[in-house]
Amino acid sequence: MSFHPLLPSFSFLRSNGEITAGNPHPLGATWDGRGTNFALFSANATKVELCLFDKEGRRERKRITLPEHTEDVWHGYLPNVTPGQLYGYRVHGPYAPQAGHRFNAHKLLIDPYSKRLVGNFVWTDAHFAYRTGHKREDLSFDRRDNARSMPKSVVVEEAHTWGDDRHPQIPWEDTIIYEAHVKGLTERREDVPGELRGRYRGLAAPAMIAHLRRLGVTAIELLPIHSIVDERSAIDRGLRNYWGYNTLSFFAPARRYTHDDAMTSLRTVVADLHNAGIEVILDVVYNHTAEGNHLGPTLCYRGIDNASYYWLTHDNPRYYENFTGTGNALNLTHPRVLQMVMDSLRYWVSVYHVDGFRFDLASTLGRTATGFDIHAPFFAAIRQDPVLGNVKLIAEPWDIGPGGYRVGGFPAGWSEWNDVYRRTLRRYWRGDGNLLGDVAGSVTGSAHLFQHDTRGPRASINHVTVHDGFTLADLTSYEHKHNEANGEDNRDGSDDNVSTNCGVEGPSEDPTIVEARRRLRRNFFATLMLAHGVPLILGGDEVANSQNGNNNAYCQDNEIGWVDWSNLGGDDDLTDFVGRLAALRKQYPQLKPHRWLQGKGPDGRYDVMWLTPAATEMTEADWKFPDGHFLAYVLGPANEGGAPLYVVLNAAPTALDFVLPSWPGNGHWKCAVDTSQLAQPLDAQPQAAGTKLAAPPVSVLVFAGGA
Repeated sequence: MSFHPLLPSFSFLRSNGEITAGNPHPLGATWDGRGTNFALFSANATKVELCLFDKEGRRERKRITLPEHTEDVWHGYLPNVTPGQLYGYRVHGPYAPQAGHRFNAHKLLIDPYSKRLVGNFVWTDAHFAYRTGHKREDLSFDRRDNARSMPKSVVVEEAHTWGDDRHPQIPWEDTIIYEAHVKGLTERREDVPGELRGRYRGLAAPAMIAHLRRLGVTAIELLPIHSIVDERSAIDRGLRNYWGYNTLSFFAPARRYTHDDAMTSLRTVVADLHNAGIEVILDVVYNHTAEGNHLGPTLCYRGIDNASYYWLTHDNPRYYENFTGTGNALNLTHPRVLQMVMDSLRYWVSVYHVDGFRFDLASTLGRTATGFDIHAPFFAAIRQDPVLGNVKLIAEPWDIGPGGYRVGGFPAGWSEWNDVYRRTLRRYWRGDGNLLGDVAGSVTGSAHLFQHDTRGPRASINHVTVHDGFTLADLTSYEHKHNEANGEDNRDGSDDNVSTNCGVEGPSEDPTIVEARRRLRRNFFATLMLAHGVPLILGGDEVANSQNGNNNAYCQDNEIGWVDWSNLGGDDDLTDFVGRLAALRKQYPQLKPHRWLQGKGPDGRYDVMWLTPAATEMTEADWKFPDGHFLAYVLGPANEGGAPLYVVLNAAPTALDFVLPSWPGNGHWKCAVDTSQLAQPLDAQPQAAGTKLAAPPVSVLVFAGGA
């Protein structure tokens, strides 16, 4: 069934002039100093109306038909329309879901290229293109106007005085990433001024910058800051989308993190972080939108050109391909959809000076009609783009569609979240045996995954915890998820956490359990910072932030989701410990190599040697030692005259004896890290090669060599 809506007519004339043809490029609303050009892509629309609103966004003052249609772009130019003008679109065309078309001009739509949105989104049945009480959405049509409940797009002035701001351009091998939520990072931080807490500007508060520098962090990776819509299901439970993975606009920053203009606030923060030598990486969600599945609302893309923007099922385009688990997936094989994503990425680099992107469910972006393809249009476009050539590109290398798990399968130039590292180290420090080979591969960059197509160790983004899952404190305190606060009967979130509670589920005051948990946290940080690749730290892990066992706090915009800083300065504060590891990483370049290790080189020297407790080189039998928990290796110096490092990992519950190895030009070893204690190593005096020592149970030791 197909519906063609009839709407009341509005005057095309304005007291200050008539609309003219304008230009099809650039897309969006572009002010030129005299007026504004409006351009909107839709391949299947029959008419596009531009709606101008009063300054409060409550009354639609004018409805103007865009007069020209060039290569699927509808466009027009209005003189004297200046920055601050609120607008939206009504797009006409067939309502024929069986054919993939869902036009309904009774629904006000935001501009996909909105640089700013004003007004709050309010859930109402008027946002749906069909009558929500009807048995089938494809056989009904809703004529209610939703404009009063929709945010409005705004014409903006993009000029900004950046002064001498420059991208820090931290080399990949020197990069240490800190993942954080804009609000959650500072909402409970008492040394951040009250008016800045939970806001963009709080990220660059002096206390926050000082903390990041103490950690040795070089980049902050922010959970999504694109404008979003809170899911109706969350609102109905008294919650909201806290994480932000439900994008409405790919160009407009979320206003919920500022009391003033979001554009100005965010650019000021980026400049301040750059001045402190800290890069800004954005977590971006180009795999799906907030419009959901075939029963979702019509807010933007669905009403503009559903058949172009989304992957629709081949046999029945009424339905959406759901590679993402959210109900829809953007189709980046369509040139105009790809253009929108590329324009968005360039916009954030050019206008906001961001330094990189982490792509949520990035496998979806590389999908073609035949599945995931490293030669997909998106990857090709990224590779040749001059604006994006120097920014950091990080993939979350999976989605839930067929063949969607692609860890190690992204093109050269990309880095990837390495969940193989995460799972391996979690199992190892939990006490699982028979993992020596897996651990060795993980701490030396996971070559078995990434050593291809000129990729180097920096392709691996190593992490133990991220926003999705347990925090580090909870990883060592809970063996089961506790997501009851999410209102989904604890059904949401993963059941496979590879965690340990050290003997008691949840909080404990038992000194033995408390110390066991602290030691495990130190071990995780140590192996993370010693491993080849790029370390990623979850914000708050350094102060034992807990979510009370909630491993899916996406809807917890409250004390569950916010970082608890009460341990700062206490026994659970590992900030300085992590900072010392970062300094060690900086001091010894063999911890952050450009190239893959090869063991014994042509000159007979080793860049890595794997050793038994007796300091002999490991054999095949040693690698297969049943239930092995001890792993030790020497990393040879990266430069002539440099010092080697000897790393000892002991996941056994008992102390194990080992011998300090001999190394050419190296007569003694000095302990630099001992995770069995928080302060300096027990014995920082140099020890001669051949000395027998004991590795404490469940610990990491690092020795620096000397002549």
